[in-house]
Amino acid sequence: MELNTLNPGKAKVVKRKRIGRGPGSGWGTTAGRGQKGAGARKSAKAGRVAFEGGQMPIHRRIPKRGFKHAGVEFQIVNLKKLASCSVVDFDAQSLFDQGFIRNVEQPVKVLAFGTIDKAINVKVDAISEKAKSLIEAAGGKVEII
Repeated sequence: MELNTLNPGKAKVVKRKRIGRGPGSGWGTTAGRGQKGAGARKSAKAGRVAFEGGQMPIHRRIPKRGFKHAGVEFQIVNLKKLASCSVVDFDAQSLFDQGFIRNVEQPVKVLAFGTIDKAINVKVDAISEKAKSLIEAAGGKVEII
């Protein structure tokens, strides 16, 4: 079997309708959009996304309350992962190389999920109090950048 021998079988094979290609095609001039009005305009589909026929759109009817969180989003690394790794010195680049974080530019925070029994040195943007105490109890150092 080769590509030139393939047959669609009983499936209907229909060429696509090429609209707006002149009056001889039968779909020229208005290109199937009719005469005037919103549907004939170029931006008809894009402009009708939230249009409700002149009624006040729902996104303007409902009250706006609360606030949007604009705080810093940290990349979280748990003590369990740091303990399982053979590296002793951790900073953003080494965490990235180990695959613990996705972006070197984004801030990193260490949380105290898991335990640690070896001395490690950590240079991060933030750390929880419990994680800091566990690292220092194991003989390690914590530096906040």
